[in-house]
Amino acid sequence: MSDRSMFKEARSRFETSKALKRFKRSKAAIVGSGVIIAFIAMGIFAPIIAPRHPERLNPGASLKPPGSEFFFGTDNIGRDIFSWFVWGARTSLVVGAGAVLIQMLIGIPLGMVAGYYGRWVDQTLMRITDTMLCMPGTIILIVATSMFATRSVFLLMVLMGALGWPWMARVVRAQFLSLKELSNVEAAKAIGVGDIRIIIRHIFPSIIPSIAVLASLDLPWYIVNEATLTFLGLGDPTTVSWGLMVSLGKPYLRVAPWVTTFPGLAIFLITLGFNLFGDGLRDALDVRVK
Repeated sequence: MSDRSMFKEARSRFETSKALKRFKRSKAAIVGSGVIIAFIAMGIFAPIIAPRHPERLNPGASLKPPGSEFFFGTDNIGRDIFSWFVWGARTSLVVGAGAVLIQMLIGIPLGMVAGYYGRWVDQTLMRITDTMLCMPGTIILIVATSMFATRSVFLLMVLMGALGWPWMARVVRAQFLSLKELSNVEAAKAIGVGDIRIIIRHIFPSIIPSIAVLASLDLPWYIVNEATLTFLGLGDPTTVSWGLMVSLGKPYLRVAPWVTTFPGLAIFLITLGFNLFGDGLRDALDVRVK
C-alpha cells in the first residue's frame, strides 16, 4: 500500500470517528436509533415475539379490550392487535426499504450523469426531474394503484420509488456539480483517467453521506404513504399492515378505540424514529459541526 493510500485511509477513519462522536452526543438521534432497532427486531423476530398469528380468529373474544390475555385487545373478529402490531413492522420496513432502493437505483445514476457532464445533458435530465417534482405524488399514487385489479406490496414499492427518485437525483447532481471542480478530480482528468472511474472512485464516495441522510428521511415518508393507501383500500388486502388495521377499526372508534390506536401509534413511532435518526445523522456528517 502506498503512502498516499495509507494517508487517505487514516483520514477516512479519523473523520468517521469524529462523526460517530457527534452522533452519540445527540440524545434525539440515540432515541431514534433505539426506536428503529426495536422495530427492525420486531420485524425479524415477529414469529417469536407475537403470541399468535395475526390472522388467527378468536370469535369468542371479539372487541376485547387490552388485558393480560390480549395485550393490545382484539378487533371485531377476535384478531390479536398486539400480534398485528408486531407483524406489521415487517411489512412497513420492507415497503419503505424497497421504495428507497428503487429511488436510489433511478435517482443516483441520473444525478451523477447530470452533475458530471452538465450542459445539454444536465438541462435535459433536470427538466424531466422538475416535471416529476411538479406532479402531485399522492394523487398519482392513488390513481395508479386504482388502475390495477390486483394490488401487492411489490406494486406499492415500485410506484413509490418511481415517483420519489427526483429528490435523490437533485441532491446527487448538486453534490457532483461542486465535487467535480476539486483539485483531485481535475488532476485525474489531466492524467487521462476515464470518466466512469472518476465518477465511481473519486466523486461518488464523497456523496455517500448525503445519500444516507436523504434515504433515512425518505423511508418514513414511504411507510406513511403505504399506510395511507392501505387505509384508503388501495393496498394489498392480504398482507398484514398497520394501515389496514386502522381502516378495519374505523367503524369501531367509539366502542373499541384500541383497534386503531395501536397501529396508528406504531406508524407514528417508526416515523418519528427515522426522522430523529436522519436529523442526527445529518448533523453528525456535517463537517461544520464541532
